[in-house]
Amino acid sequence: MIRKIIRIDEEKCNGCGLCAKACHEGAIGMINGKAKLLRDDYCDGLGDCLPACPTGAISFEERDAKEYDEAAVKKNKLSKQGETLACGCPGTQSKTIHRENKCEAVHPNISENKSQLSQWPVQIKLAPVNAPYFADANLLIAADCTAYAYGDFHNRFIRNKVTLIGCPKLDEGDYSDKLTEIIRNNNIKSVTVVRMEVPCCGGIENAVKRALQNSGKMIPWQVVTISTDGRILD
Repeated sequence: MIRKIIRIDEEKCNGCGLCAKACHEGAIGMINGKAKLLRDDYCDGLGDCLPACPTGAISFEERDAKEYDEAAVKKNKLSKQGETLACGCPGTQSKTIHRENKCEAVHPNISENKSQLSQWPVQIKLAPVNAPYFADANLLIAADCTAYAYGDFHNRFIRNKVTLIGCPKLDEGDYSDKLTEIIRNNNIKSVTVVRMEVPCCGGIENAVKRALQNSGKMIPWQVVTISTDGRILD
């Protein structure tokens, strides 16, 4: 179809990357130090990138191009969650954490209770859809209050699992779409849901149920409920 779409003049582009940061659709990327239109169907033709360009390298043109695909854009954004933000924040960088299973004495009569966390990030909203640590993973999806309520949470639940946390009451949106993509795109061996006994925590359990159903996979899963005074109820 003939429609309005951006054009990038490579001769004028100075490689600053401001247009890529301004493009909310992910249509522009930096390749070999120059801005490139990655996919026609990611460009909505609204031109948020134009005023961001300091050299005037971006303009509109009318040409034969694929229609803007909002669904494809949303899927691409979902797959990019957990990667480094435009600000370069290291807190969103995906990584595997390698640990030695040692219990070293920090005091003659006290042993350190070491972290069992095996990957970063842990927040569902920040986690990538695809990461090496998801391969053959036993997935733990926990309401964030559970780690504070249950004293031995690392050894009882996090050990030997990939951990994702969230709060269905305080976080915006529904986790089910993100969790569906994680389960669908990786070989997840099992899923353990740890929630609090309070009613609002049912949101995380329901999101996992929908994700498992929508993924089309038959995966063993269980739900563990923690009381507000730190007991395992089931």
